[in-house]
Amino acid sequence: MLNRVILMGRITQDLDLRQTPSGVSVLTFNIAVDRNFSKQGEERQTDFITCVAWRQQAEFISRYFSKGRMIAIEGNLRTRTYDDKNGSKHYVTEVYVDSVSFTGEPKQGGSSYSQNNSYGGNDYRSNNAPAAQPRQQDNSNESLSIGDIADYEEVLSDDGVPF
Repeated sequence: MLNRVILMGRITQDLDLRQTPSGVSVLTFNIAVDRNFSKQGEERQTDFITCVAWRQQAEFISRYFSKGRMIAIEGNLRTRTYDDKNGSKHYVTEVYVDSVSFTGEPKQGGSSYSQNNSYGGNDYRSNNAPAAQPRQQDNSNESLSIGDIADYEEVLSDDGVPF
């Protein structure tokens, strides 16, 4: 059986990282995800999806994301029920977050993270943070050599080309 969810949307509220009584970090937040279609003459519909992140993922999201930011998540769908104080039964569907990725959207304030930066699963980085910014290289003494035209052979026909 397979239970995988991949979503990309915008965070809809300010993030509030909490701790369980045993000290485990947990973060519950909603993301707004536009539907891929809309009826002619109508606005595009949006779904609001509840997501739950635990431990390092919760801390990572609360540190590097905020309301209005685009986020890409991968996780699994879970349902649960609870009874409120009036005895009414409520059904809840949530996405439990396994991994988080930046979307390549620039953060207000000039973040330079690219969409290849991600955090999740066993892809831990030092101090549970994204990789450090690449250092600027001094290329003043280096020259890029592509080669000389004499090093290449002219192909006159497509015969024998494997594609």
